[in-house]
Amino acid sequence: MTFPRSDLHLLEDLERKALWLSTWTVHNANAIRLKTDDLKVGGHQASSASLSTLMAVLYGVLLRPEDRVAVKPHAAPIFHAWQYLLGRQTRENLENFRGFGGAQSYPSRTKDADDVDFSTGSVGLGGAITVFASMIQDYLAAKNWNKGTPGRMISILGDAELDEGNLYEALLEGKKYNLRNCWWFIDYNRQSLDAVTQDAQNVLYRDLFTSLGWEVIELKYGQLLKAAFAEPGGEKLRAWIDACPNQDFAALTFKGGAAWRARLMDDLGDQGAFTRLIEARSDDELAALMANLGGHDMGSLLDTLQGIDHDRPVCFLLYTVKGYGLPLAGHKDNHSGQLNGTQMDALREDHAIKLGHEWEPFEGLPASRVEYQRLLDSAPFVAKGLRRYTAEQISVPALPVPATRGHMSTQEAFGKILDDIARGTSDLSQRVVTMAPDVATSTGLAGWVNRTGIFAKAPKEDRFRDEGIPSMQKWAASPEGRHIELGIAEMNLFTLLGAAGLSHALFGERLIPVGTLYDPFIERGKDALNYACYQDSRFIVAATPSGITLAPEGGAHQSIGTPLIGISQDGLASFEPAYVDELAAIMEWSFDYVQRDGETSPDPVDWLRDETGGAVYLRLSTNKLEQPDRNLSETQKRDVINGAYWLREPGPSCRLVIAYTGVVAPEAIKAAGAIAQDQRDVGVLAVTSADRLNAGWHAADRARALGHMEAQSHIEQLLSNVSRDVDIVTVTDGHPLALSWLGSVLGQRVRPLGVEHFGQTGTIADLYRAHRIDSAAILRAAEVACGGRPFRLSRIA
Repeated sequence: MTFPRSDLHLLEDLERKALWLSTWTVHNANAIRLKTDDLKVGGHQASSASLSTLMAVLYGVLLRPEDRVAVKPHAAPIFHAWQYLLGRQTRENLENFRGFGGAQSYPSRTKDADDVDFSTGSVGLGGAITVFASMIQDYLAAKNWNKGTPGRMISILGDAELDEGNLYEALLEGKKYNLRNCWWFIDYNRQSLDAVTQDAQNVLYRDLFTSLGWEVIELKYGQLLKAAFAEPGGEKLRAWIDACPNQDFAALTFKGGAAWRARLMDDLGDQGAFTRLIEARSDDELAALMANLGGHDMGSLLDTLQGIDHDRPVCFLLYTVKGYGLPLAGHKDNHSGQLNGTQMDALREDHAIKLGHEWEPFEGLPASRVEYQRLLDSAPFVAKGLRRYTAEQISVPALPVPATRGHMSTQEAFGKILDDIARGTSDLSQRVVTMAPDVATSTGLAGWVNRTGIFAKAPKEDRFRDEGIPSMQKWAASPEGRHIELGIAEMNLFTLLGAAGLSHALFGERLIPVGTLYDPFIERGKDALNYACYQDSRFIVAATPSGITLAPEGGAHQSIGTPLIGISQDGLASFEPAYVDELAAIMEWSFDYVQRDGETSPDPVDWLRDETGGAVYLRLSTNKLEQPDRNLSETQKRDVINGAYWLREPGPSCRLVIAYTGVVAPEAIKAAGAIAQDQRDVGVLAVTSADRLNAGWHAADRARALGHMEAQSHIEQLLSNVSRDVDIVTVTDGHPLALSWLGSVLGQRVRPLGVEHFGQTGTIADLYRAHRIDSAAILRAAEVACGGRPFRLSRIA
């Protein structure tokens, strides 16, 4: 659609209106609304102003319902203003900007009422997720599940955000993938939070993006400046601007027309045609001329964007003024600066806003409200209503427990369960998509990849197989493949999981993303993991191998703190099973859990996430354990999911409980067997999810505080049959804090064993002994708990 030039003045008026609303929203929150403390509310008037023209062009003209946008976080006020003008945000929320339940400080999918596609913060992650959302859009189209017009995945980034390294990891992956339908707008206002940025960054950005396969379009000058350059003496003005340092340009912008005039004349002197060019303009006209950069020229911006006729990725480098149209334009402190009362009064007068009419959508605009409403109603962005889609849940079949032949690791079992799914033709089999950062074959995905293939938009041969060279792996790629292979960058893995886990909401088609990586490198991708969970993305991540049990690999590959991440990360249910049958039950539950979408208001008794669902983290191991000869009952499976069960029930005279999680199960069982020579009623508690166990306990405690005195958590029920005098020895191949809280449930003493220091190479026995998580250490902790004297009959062989 070509925007009629006859309506350009209306769009320019709405640009000014959104600028007023965004500036007023921040002012109201900080200077007018009643405050109950001295904490600064904040908001970013200047950062919103620099994008006033782009936001008008995007939301007023260009964006289609299928396009998705990650808005620069510090432009939230002007984003909310445009949503308000389009009828997708309320005045109440604007008045409560940065207040509880109000419009959020940064665009949020889960907390904002308006049409947010991707949550953003000030760390470059919004840019990266558009790269991977484009990949997911291609994946769905290759499967003929998304047959509509491809949307553009758009990111609006502050130029300071381009210092974030994760952006370049994503761009490199996009280059390898042959990225399409992705636009990035760089708000090149040349100012950051602390100061003015370095000169000539545009050259660096242009070269970087070009080398990575992007078209780069620089919009440096608006029509006023271009017309001035065409006048006699104009080339000297252009050469001066091109050479002007960023700090000088910003300072002169703040000081205004008289300062521009003095500086230009000082630098270039009386040069006839140039002098006449400058003197032909008043101070106000000269200031407007020098601020007429490409990012603020609506006609040029419209022409440029509507002229794009291909699907290659495009980087638009928009020269802008931070604080454009405001009295703090150009000032180096304007990032968190705010207009004072006098300045707001002057802005009110300039925008013709009557007192008490500050929130009126068309107040002070020269044309009729009918004309403005016509323009807003015709915006393609609103043509199909709200764009938060959903998709039917996929039925999850019963997952059989893999045949173990006596010993098996949880990593091997994970792979076998996925391979069994791949053998079938169920909807689940078709909708699972796996992904890994160059570790598919070493994290249990080999069978799945061999059976389903690697995804690529165009077929790629496996030359080793074609040449008859023996290999365990089939590495051909095609549009039918169901595994996405990434380079070795964990930030990219979690960003891709985040995008894939929102496919139902973004594209109306559900995927079940399953990612794998080595457990210690969760910390490498933690920022993107948190970002995915913050957006309520749905996925399963299997982290394996884990802990010092990966003994020969040494300390760099041995994780310690990841169980604490599993407990503390909101939106993520964490499990660490020891046995294959536990894992099968957990995975069957997980495939359903990641699809749940219940009410978001907290239930006063039940744990909220069991209704609403979330993502899942499986901490697995490569150590093969002897598997128990049993068939879990439905009650036992529920206990596994809820976080714990009695592997050995405590007897009536129990003085000691050993609680373990994960791969150290044999050490706990061996110690319990030895202790039972003296303490027959010892109990062994198998903790399959310290996370859910802990969350259930906190939920029950909150419920009782709200008057539901009957509430009782799973762990309280399990421990209800043992005395408060019982000691608990906990053991885990991870930080001991993961289980040491168990004593707080009923006030029992705890002797926590775990890993608190970096490991090294060695055997499992070596490292377990050195870090005191072996059976001998458990036995000694039990002896200390029971008075300090060695048990008379207990021995560890």
